[in-house]
Amino acid sequence: MPEKTATTPETDVTVEAATAAAVDASVTDTGPAPDKARSLWSDAWHDLRRNPLFLVSAVLIFILLVIATFPSLFTSASPRDADLVNHYLQAPNWSHFFSPDWFGYDGQGRSIYARVLYGARASIMVGVGVTVLVTLLGTLVGMLAGYFGGWVDTLLSRLTDVFFGIPFLLGALVILTSFEKREVWVVILALAFLGWTQIARVARGSVITIKQADYVVAAKALGASTSRILVKHILPNALAPIIVVATIALGGYIAAEATLSFLGIGLTEPTVSWGVDVSSAREQLRNAPHVLIVPSVMVSITVLSFLMFGDAVRNALDPKLR
Repeated sequence: MPEKTATTPETDVTVEAATAAAVDASVTDTGPAPDKARSLWSDAWHDLRRNPLFLVSAVLIFILLVIATFPSLFTSASPRDADLVNHYLQAPNWSHFFSPDWFGYDGQGRSIYARVLYGARASIMVGVGVTVLVTLLGTLVGMLAGYFGGWVDTLLSRLTDVFFGIPFLLGALVILTSFEKREVWVVILALAFLGWTQIARVARGSVITIKQADYVVAAKALGASTSRILVKHILPNALAPIIVVATIALGGYIAAEATLSFLGIGLTEPTVSWGVDVSSAREQLRNAPHVLIVPSVMVSITVLSFLMFGDAVRNALDPKLR
């Protein structure tokens, strides 16, 4: 008969120690536990917080939004008060920071500093308003065309091509000339009427790709309605490229408003905007260049800020650019 191996308390302790060491070694070999998976938006935010381009543009945009919302916090002067006797084309006084004469006065004796602050409201309102409208309209058209396909896609795509073939500024010029009084909402509607085509194309391409995903097919198999599939499944996943295009286009709409106002077709007096000031200052370019330079610089800074912001967002949301 085989002999039985005798066990002692010391042997049991040795076996337990060896087992614990083996378990520790196996844990060590497997390495640390993987990090929790992040979504596209959290991953993009993680990158944006470390992007100097995004931080600088975000600070500039925040300052511009505060100025546009509360211009009276930065000056007590009125942008419409005129004094031709004492302030006609008065040169800037760079030593008086944040004072009415800091940027000088225009040809009607009005403070350029006050007009720059109050003009930010109209210019940014046009940019934001047009961006919101074109994003809503373009996303709706693109989603319907990409999801349903067939004759719906053909009809909406041909309609988009028709509007896309109209020159943007020329079409806006023709539309705005039919209005005698061109206020902010008129310019917003005119620009939005022609500017939705690019976002529609981007949304259509994204929806065509996303509707073939497994989770969309599963939602259809479970009997989900078309509206629920579009809102709950397709729209959140197609939103990233739409946001990128809309953010970059926002600066272009501000520049378009300034261009139309410079041509005398955009906003008109008594509306205070940078484009109106640039248009009225072109006659004083040789005698008082500061009247034209100051509002032009503000338009350039604003457009550049939104372009940098959109470029940073694009780099964060596009996996190919990582």
